[in-house]
Amino acid sequence: MKQIALDIGLATAPAFSNFFAGPNNAALSHLQLWSGSPLRSPVPTYLWGALGSGKTHLLKAAAGALQQQGARIGWLDASVIEPPEFNESWSAVILDECHLYTAVQQQAAFNWFVNAVSSADGQPRGVLAAGEVPPADLLLRDDLRSRLGWGHVYELHALTEPERRSVLRAQADARGIFLSDEVISFVLNRFSRDLSSLMQLLNQLDGYALQTQRAVTVPLIKAMLESE
Repeated sequence: MKQIALDIGLATAPAFSNFFAGPNNAALSHLQLWSGSPLRSPVPTYLWGALGSGKTHLLKAAAGALQQQGARIGWLDASVIEPPEFNESWSAVILDECHLYTAVQQQAAFNWFVNAVSSADGQPRGVLAAGEVPPADLLLRDDLRSRLGWGHVYELHALTEPERRSVLRAQADARGIFLSDEVISFVLNRFSRDLSSLMQLLNQLDGYALQTQRAVTVPLIKAMLESE
């Protein structure tokens, strides 16, 4: 069955507080400590795992935590076609979707990495990166691939279906919404299963149910989709 990817304008910003760690608690704890320290270690951290395992959520959560402290961040993902030069004002560089980097992006990522760990002002910057495969399996230039793999490496695991069901039910209960087993099964079979999308869907369902004064049922979900 084809899953529907949601495009909802009012999404909750990724944060450590809304990341459901499950089997990934070690990575979450590490990044919370990393982003909370005023002096970022020059030893890089690399996260890897399948689509939907939470890599980008954690990178954005770390970036958000640093920015709340007034730090400036260098961010590079596969959508940044022409990456800027390294900026000495950055406190950290974050490299997402490393497995998709073009030759131009690889050159920029390498330059950012080198400048971050050995900057001209003598102040090392943190490096946080992520991709869908382990560092050794990245189809990147050797000097970049080896650097991404010499620090902390965490594999992220997607939540199991029972864990997703538990999270959905707990979050719905917190909003005062009753989700039947039928509704949860429909949602998990018809929509993107990553938790960020599921939480966005839950927010949208909550608003639509209040607007229409109806309980959340499969017909309500179908009506909501038809009304968009």
